[in-house]
Parts: sequence; structure tokens; C-alpha cells
Amino acid sequence: MIDKKIIAGALTAVGASLCCITPVLAVLAGSTGFASSFTWMEPFRPYLIALTVVVLAYAWWDKLKPKKADIECACEPEEGGKVSFWYSTTFLALVTLFSAVMLSFPYWGDALIRSDKPKTIVVDKANLFQNTIHIEGMTCQACEATVEKVGSDVEGVISIKASTKDKRAIVEFDKSKTDIKTIMKAIGTTGYKPVSYEDKSGMHNVSDIPVEKHKESTTSKCSGGKYGTDKCGAGKCG
Repeated sequence: MIDKKIIAGALTAVGASLCCITPVLAVLAGSTGFASSFTWMEPFRPYLIALTVVVLAYAWWDKLKPKKADIECACEPEEGGKVSFWYSTTFLALVTLFSAVMLSFPYWGDALIRSDKPKTIVVDKANLFQNTIHIEGMTCQACEATVEKVGSDVEGVISIKASTKDKRAIVEFDKSKTDIKTIMKAIGTTGYKPVSYEDKSGMHNVSDIPVEKHKESTTSKCSGGKYGTDKCGAGKCG
């Protein structure tokens, strides 16, 4: 059997950072669609951190407190005269280390997916545009790194810098190769929600993004009721 207090501490540590672990795992797995699945847990993070600290502190106190030699400790089952590993100080130390790594993950996890390799792109200055995209759902540095990774993968994007604090991403792109609609659509696949963008002309909601119109058919209806080409003489008109 395993000491339930120790396992509880590990689980609360994972829960406290799940909102930031998921984006990294999503990018590494090549499936960013579930990156924002646990962002709803962000408001509970301070409470889960506190619970983790309390549970592990109690586990250490219980482990290190003086015990009377003549009292057999029922909480530490012995195997062959030795304390079971799952109840040992070594196991508690490993779980404590694991919990510390999990709790600090939001501050270093983005390093697993950020790339410092610069992009070299030749672009005509006339086609160089910079827009600010306002995004909902980002909660930590791992979220920022996910948005930047997906955005930079769009052909024509020169640079993108996301900010959880400002809830936005500043993106530079080559207008001849991509547009703001394509970039926002790519970011949207992560689960984080682009709600508006800002350019030189001002602020625009997602609904303001122009939709590409499909070309109308070159066929036309002739007086005889049948369809032919634009010129009735070239088609089969009645």
C-alpha cells in the first residue's frame, strides 16, 4: 500500500499546473487542439498550491516526528523487517521533488517548446504589416509559447510575440503570403480565442474580418432558358 497523504500531495501539485502542462504536451504531441482544455482550472491554482504545501508539510511532520520506541507504528507497514518503500522517507522526498517541479512548471515549461532559432525572411517593405491580436484564454508562459509556436508556423509570418498579461499577440507578417484572418484562424485551433485585432485603421472584431468571396460562375442564363457561356453564341442557347 502507498501512503495516501503523499499521493494526495502529488495529485494536487499536478492539478495546480495542469492548465500550463497541457499546452506544452499538446505542442509536443503535434495536436494543439486540446491546448486550452484546462484553462478553466487557473482560478483554482492558488488554492491547489496551498493544499499541496499543507498536505506535504503534514506528511513530513508525520514522518519526522519523534515516535515512542515501544509503540508499533501502524502507518508504516514493514516488509521483511524494513519499512515499505512506499512509506519511506525516500519516497516522500521524491514526491516532494516531483511536486516542486510541477508547481514551478508555469515558469519554465515554455522553454520546452520555444525556439530561439531566428527566421530569415526576405520581404518587400510594402508588404510588411504589423497587427495586434487580442486573445482570450491565455494564463501562463506556456500558453504564450503555444500561441507563438502555432502563429509562427503560418507561412508569411515573420514574428509573433504573445503576452498573457496584456492578453494579446503582436504579429508581423508578409501581406503577399498571408493575412490576419489566416493567422487568427491558426491561433484559434489551439483553443485560445482571438476576439479582435488592431491595425493602423483601428480596432476590428472577428466578425469584421472580410470573408473571401468565391468567384461566380462564368455561365449565364440565356433567353432560351438553358445555360451556356457568357456569350450566348459560344454556348448552347435555346
